[in-house]
Amino acid sequence: MIPEEKIFEDKIAREVRIEPRDWMPADYRKLLIRQMSQHAHSEIVGMLPEGNWITRAPSLRRKATLIAKVQDEAGHGLYLYSATETLGITREETIDQLHSGKAKYSSIFNYPTLTWADIGAIGWLVDGAAIMNQVPLCRASFGPYARAMVRICKEESFHQRQGFEILLTLSRGSEAQKHMCQDAINRWWWPSVMMFGPPDDASPHNQKSMQWKIKRFSNDELRQKFIDVCAEQVRVLGMKLPDDKMKWNEDEQHYDFGEINWTEFREVVNGNGPCNKERLEARKKAHAEGAWVREAAAAYAGKKNHSSNNQ
Repeated sequence: MIPEEKIFEDKIAREVRIEPRDWMPADYRKLLIRQMSQHAHSEIVGMLPEGNWITRAPSLRRKATLIAKVQDEAGHGLYLYSATETLGITREETIDQLHSGKAKYSSIFNYPTLTWADIGAIGWLVDGAAIMNQVPLCRASFGPYARAMVRICKEESFHQRQGFEILLTLSRGSEAQKHMCQDAINRWWWPSVMMFGPPDDASPHNQKSMQWKIKRFSNDELRQKFIDVCAEQVRVLGMKLPDDKMKWNEDEQHYDFGEINWTEFREVVNGNGPCNKERLEARKKAHAEGAWVREAAAAYAGKKNHSSNNQ
């Protein structure tokens, strides 16, 4: 072990944050770039299924809160792209990786939003799963990632409450609204459970990420925590989770649950989900149509720098 590696491992052991200018193993840098850029892509692509409902939200209040949420997600993506750039990869490179299909984003965003209740289910289940995964990342060993997550988690907690409130309103409405609420929960439950990634014994990055304290809990641990929370919260809605095998395990003090369809998960991750092509094409189109904005901003920045240098 070289001296720099000893210093690095000692910092990890003592819970001292690793900063961009610190020495770090190439594999640590590579793992961070993969995880952080994937996280950033997920925030940006995640705007699409909800943005689809801004003009169709049932009231002005609902429109305003949904616009604010989508705006938050754009900001989260920018924080994370900026944090990823501190590792020596440009934003253009990470975005090219997304557009080429080399980089992935969360499989959950490849499912369609069919009704207004889906916006509530995304808030409660998808953002709820995200919070379960992201709160421990506030203690990630890499400084820029951990600091970005603090603000992101605060905003995500609002998103989750907004989603739950949408479902709660529907659950207390007409029979048609109650049916809409249950239908959305039925369709989003299992994809949300899959958000934590493959089981621990099938996850190639899980062990290293925990060893280097990027992650603090394994995929399966986080999944179990999420299921235990949702199994209690769904009672407030007067709805059911679509899992006939779910029951309280007194000995283990958690909820047992049914088998996850990992074949579906792999299909969606590999580009064969309901909306994979639609989501990626939408991002490519937006990127192409926004080229003039990036060029104008770069030209303006160059002009300002030139003016400052001449003063």
